[in-house]
Amino acid sequence: MEALRRRLKTTGAPPLHKAELSRLTIPNRIFAAVYASAVVTLLYHHAVTLASLLFHYSTTTKISSLFISTAFLVSDVVLAIVWTTTQSFRMRAIHRQEFPENINILLKSKECEEEEFPAIDVFVCTADPYKEPPMNVVNTALSVMAFDYPAGKVSVYISDDGGSALTLFAFMEAAKFAVHWLPFCRENDVVDRCPEAYFAAANLSSSSSSSDIERIKTMYESMKVRVENVVERGKVGDENITGEDERLAFNKWTDGFTRQDHPTVIQVILHNIKDKDTSGHAMPNLIYVAREKRRTSAHHFKAGALNALIRVSATLTNSPIILTLDCDTYSNDPQTPIRVLCYLLDPEIESQVGYIQFPQRFRGINKDDIYGCEHKRLYTINPLGMDGLLGPNYVGTGCFFRRRVFFGGPSNLVLPEMNELSPNTVINKPKCSEQALDLAHHVAGCNYEDRTQWGYKVGVRYGTTSEDIFTSYLVQCEGWKGIFCNPNKAAFYGDSPINLFDVLSQQKRWATGLLEILFCKYCPFTFGTKHIGILMSFTYGHNTLWPIWSIPITIYAFLPQLALLNGINVFPKVSEPWFILYLFLLFGAYGQDLLDFIIYGGTFQRWWNDQRMWMIRGLSCFLFGLVEHTVKSLGFSSMNFNVTSKIINTEQSKRYEKGVFEFGHHSPMFVTLIMVAIINLVALVWGIKLVLLGGKVVFEELFMQVIIAAFAVVNCMPIYGAMFFRCSDKGGVPTKTTLLSTFLVSCLFVITLVALKN
Repeated sequence: MEALRRRLKTTGAPPLHKAELSRLTIPNRIFAAVYASAVVTLLYHHAVTLASLLFHYSTTTKISSLFISTAFLVSDVVLAIVWTTTQSFRMRAIHRQEFPENINILLKSKECEEEEFPAIDVFVCTADPYKEPPMNVVNTALSVMAFDYPAGKVSVYISDDGGSALTLFAFMEAAKFAVHWLPFCRENDVVDRCPEAYFAAANLSSSSSSSDIERIKTMYESMKVRVENVVERGKVGDENITGEDERLAFNKWTDGFTRQDHPTVIQVILHNIKDKDTSGHAMPNLIYVAREKRRTSAHHFKAGALNALIRVSATLTNSPIILTLDCDTYSNDPQTPIRVLCYLLDPEIESQVGYIQFPQRFRGINKDDIYGCEHKRLYTINPLGMDGLLGPNYVGTGCFFRRRVFFGGPSNLVLPEMNELSPNTVINKPKCSEQALDLAHHVAGCNYEDRTQWGYKVGVRYGTTSEDIFTSYLVQCEGWKGIFCNPNKAAFYGDSPINLFDVLSQQKRWATGLLEILFCKYCPFTFGTKHIGILMSFTYGHNTLWPIWSIPITIYAFLPQLALLNGINVFPKVSEPWFILYLFLLFGAYGQDLLDFIIYGGTFQRWWNDQRMWMIRGLSCFLFGLVEHTVKSLGFSSMNFNVTSKIINTEQSKRYEKGVFEFGHHSPMFVTLIMVAIINLVALVWGIKLVLLGGKVVFEELFMQVIIAAFAVVNCMPIYGAMFFRCSDKGGVPTKTTLLSTFLVSCLFVITLVALKN
């Protein structure tokens, strides 16, 4: 890499990238100052009201009034804290642009040697062949093997944490197809180098090379059928094995081999020194890794798998750049590594740049994104704000790391326990000797990390199921910076869940992981403030506060409505000045969020669905994640990691495309949602009745409560449809869930009827 950097400098190459401050920066700062004044005023009003109630407690104060005032004070304090941390993303957002064409000129020149380009190790992680179909993983691997980059400089490692022979078989078949696929892409200037995506988009009738496409497509479909037949059968039979090397590999799966208890399996499927494609070019390295797992040893989920890959790859290739990908995140732009070099080859910034994060984008999201899976704020808007500070957080996939990042800060190298694992060790040719493979098996052992610094000072960090954000946070505290690379053409595409249960289960796991960060000794608000400054620490703090959203959302979803049903006014009258303050705070927050969403390519309907999902998350996965973490902290339960299913159900897929919510089966997380839907609908009907009968006075008193109930009802429309009008499909709310929710709402109403009268 150093030689290439010097060549660029001596040839007087034009700039490789540029950065510009967002035009919204100054308006955002002005609005933040105005809005902050309004927030402080509201909190002052709450404090004065509560103090007055406490002062007069012995004579006229009702316990219910104290409870309501305290609840709203707590709720608005939480909202104020979350809003304050949100502003850190708006203080210095920047937009970057790369110029990969300037590197491409050098790449195509005769003066440039292939050896000058830095090698890349690609880590593709999978864990379950039934929830994460091997063909999805194969497509991801093939797409990165076909990068517009010297093939001899690319090594693809497949981490199979399920230890499945089915996955290994799939990649042995994929390797046979790859020797045809890579030259086909090169010779036909194919842009979509994920085979599944390419064949879905290829127009055979209008293509001049339709016969070539038909030929390669037939090979792909044949490979796909063989793999899916083996997966459906659940084992690799003798008839599927074509050579002695393959037989030796599959002999490792003995009767005692299970996904939770098995030895290390490392199989070099393609080796770029000896394996060539059909045009005579070297193939990328393709290496299958199933680290050792034992029931008696902690494996640290995905973080442990990545650390095993860091060590195994160090013994075989030790490339200075590491790309991490989820099993369903395929490359959509073969020029992506060249974009990365636009930053890593810049002598002015390269010494501090630790990683380059690309935004997560998803294929298959329906038109209006009913589940908010695009996560525009998380994956696009917020990273732009972080990029103006120290860089975005790592999101678990689509990120290019310097290997050096995993071994301490820029000026503080933490040496591993073995010289062979050092990031400074240079391996000119991939090592696949018996001695190198023995060492690779050793460092992938389940007890190798005992009494070492792996996971704590070295590698991907342990201590939370949200290892991605935790790792980037700690490496930034050590002095590294990140870059957010957001090209117009998506660098990677992934899959998103298409049913509500999978969406909420995935984010409950995120919620518990974020709380583990918030309440550990590395809390962003304490440790982070000292090491990365207040603004940057607030960006990470904002993410860890996600589950805390459940507190104000739950209060506003239940308390005003229960008070309304009992004829109690809890908000200022329309004629009072405080009413204007509430309106400003409400429309200011929602208006700014909508503006951000639209500016960065969203639509109003997608924004509406996104804010609806925030309400749904706050009442389900965030709430349950908060409760689970609290219970776990008290020592009463343990966290289980569940892999999100990537299997596509045909009926679910059809309903999803139509924009219909999928419930399907009973879940405790659905109960709170149904309760909110019921209680807000009843409160709205009751409130309208009171207003119609009571005239202007009642209208002024209950207006805000009626509006809040109406807002919730509109957001709950998909829930009502699933409860009352979808008996004919399997995606409706189960009767059991509706009956249980109705019973709990009735109990809650009776309790508040007694409590609010006291």
